[in-house]
Amino acid sequence: MRLLKVATCNLNQWAMDFECNMKNIKASITEAKANGAVIRLGPELEVTGYGCEDHFLELDTITHAWECLKELLLGDWTDGILCSIGMPVIKGAERYNCQVLCMNRRIVMIRPKMWLANDGNYRELRWFTAWKQREQLEEIHLPIEISEALSQNSVPFGYGFIQFMDTAVAAEVCEELFSPVPPHAELALNGVEVFMNASGSHHQLRKLDIRLNAFMGATHARGGVYMYSNQQGCDGSRLYYDGCACIVVNGDVVAQGSQFSLRDVEVIISQVDLDAVASLRGSISSFQEQASCKVKVSSVSVPYRLTQSFKLKMSLSSPKKIMYHSPQEEIAFGPACWMWDYLRRSGASGFLLPLSGGADSSSVAAIVGCMCQLVVKEISKGDEQVKADANRIGNYANGQFPTDSKEFAKRIFYTVFMGSENSSEETKRRAKQLADEIGAWHLDVCIDGVVSAVLSLFQTVTGKRPRYKVDGGSNAENLGLQNIQARMRMVLAFMLASLLPWVHSKPGFYLVLGSSNVDEGLRGYLTKYDCSSADINPIGSISKMDLRLFLKWAATNLGYPSLAEIEAAPPTAELEPIRSDYTQLDEVDMGMTYEELSVYGRMRKIFRCGPVSMFKNLCYKWGTKLSPAEVAEKVKFFFKYYSINRHKMTVLTPSYHAESYSPEDNRFDLRQFLYNSKWPYQFKKIDEIVDGLNGDSVAFPEEEANSEKEIGVVAANSEDPSSGL
Repeated sequence: MRLLKVATCNLNQWAMDFECNMKNIKASITEAKANGAVIRLGPELEVTGYGCEDHFLELDTITHAWECLKELLLGDWTDGILCSIGMPVIKGAERYNCQVLCMNRRIVMIRPKMWLANDGNYRELRWFTAWKQREQLEEIHLPIEISEALSQNSVPFGYGFIQFMDTAVAAEVCEELFSPVPPHAELALNGVEVFMNASGSHHQLRKLDIRLNAFMGATHARGGVYMYSNQQGCDGSRLYYDGCACIVVNGDVVAQGSQFSLRDVEVIISQVDLDAVASLRGSISSFQEQASCKVKVSSVSVPYRLTQSFKLKMSLSSPKKIMYHSPQEEIAFGPACWMWDYLRRSGASGFLLPLSGGADSSSVAAIVGCMCQLVVKEISKGDEQVKADANRIGNYANGQFPTDSKEFAKRIFYTVFMGSENSSEETKRRAKQLADEIGAWHLDVCIDGVVSAVLSLFQTVTGKRPRYKVDGGSNAENLGLQNIQARMRMVLAFMLASLLPWVHSKPGFYLVLGSSNVDEGLRGYLTKYDCSSADINPIGSISKMDLRLFLKWAATNLGYPSLAEIEAAPPTAELEPIRSDYTQLDEVDMGMTYEELSVYGRMRKIFRCGPVSMFKNLCYKWGTKLSPAEVAEKVKFFFKYYSINRHKMTVLTPSYHAESYSPEDNRFDLRQFLYNSKWPYQFKKIDEIVDGLNGDSVAFPEEEANSEKEIGVVAANSEDPSSGL
């Protein structure tokens, strides 16, 4: 047997905070060595933090990374252990995203990333160059300060692996695993047995299985030990890096770290038998044949032995059941951990949430409650960093610390019901009940006086006073009156967030939380600069359908039973007067259901459908319930209001990224914000197709027809409150 003990980790790095990042790196190496590991893998760009973005273009960032690496190599951190350290490196005129492989106070080689992530949230080609010289390793001269300190002038640089006396080890960086021809396939044929994948991979609902299947697939048919390391936490942007460091042997997961955690450092250790890798490879005839005619990959020889012989005292890691969270758990834990990082790193003293008693703001409140529960749980486990942060934020004194989530919430979480003459007693009651269940400090504020003052000012200036549509007013008046209420709530929320700590003799300020969901953003069903405008929004890229499932789950699993009643209530903005024959409803205002919006969003973004392609696809999807002409009207109606309201995405509150069809304009969904909302060419093409289909029968698969859900048909109000500027 060749027994090898390896360590990989989740690290909560912070972009551009080199002291924080070095503290975590050192802690992970220390723990790995203490457990006898001889290989330690860290996340991609762990020295700088993955999310530095245009800071990567600054030479200071590169210089500081080298300074940090020098500090590691001058100490005893790398003695007796191979450490893969992620950092940016400049070679010649190019900047590369690299894994620096170090051991015994020396740099063994530098492995630049060959296939860069450049879609969705990733923009690596903006900052880095992909390494394209695969034939042989080159030499890179180290910076003068580094070479003098290490007495090492140059090191091998490029695509290759390290050949030890008893095994071969190689790096494969993040995106390379998911490329059409991943490097591990070729490296395996060259005898590499241990693969180290350093990653900066963010959370997205229902994504983890794709990642884990890739790790297992990498070694299932060709053998090997696959190590995966990731960042975990909010490193300064909309993304939450969701950890889940793992170790896979011959297609089986033998160790798995947490996906969501408040810990800054989590190290997982495994002891594996490399003879099991050799045995599997020797049993696969096709592997043997392909290895016999392989393309040779360059290597660096290191006269050092990593493995140990058979010892009964050294137990082997065995396959384990993979831990997957349900989407409801992902919605609870991911944004909760992201918000905790944002809270503790921003210097704020807590959160303030305009709590309407509706599904969206109640979801946000429940996530804050979940965050408080996680904090108390982690403190009970002995995490001193979480304890120190909680004591500072909660303003604890005299050795006290949080032991009860409701008591902690009372210190850091304010909720405000900002009711008006249009608000119902039901939503007011539900908001208060939920706040009490969570433990929040709840305020009940009537905004009628503020709204009336603004209307009186308007009347003084113009000589006219607007009326609601139900009272005989025009669409313009109706829209204006709704927007005034919404915007007054935003102004009041920020005022309370900045001054309430002062009122209660507490230090700092509160972060205002937004609560618009991804579907409302896509449709533009929100008032620009209303309570959707906040400091951060934990649900901004989560669909209404998923939020409703989350509310049902949270009512039981988080211990907030009022959420069940909130979920069952029909969504309403409560911006128009309630009459015996009229109650404002979101889906009526929007002219489409939330279920339909989710379909539109996925087809527009994930499947890259324009109006014509979306119409054709929906003719198949909805054809058992709707005629082509009806489908055409729905598609046109969606694109009309999507384009009219696209400008609102330019000022969308920074939101936790969770959904692949998010319309977030900052980096994920890059599109114009001034459209010809009539879409004359595209809509004409749709009309031509509909005309050509008249009289034709359309065949649909029987199973699809039987499983098709009822398509909602709702009245469309062309002057809904979302249309205003």
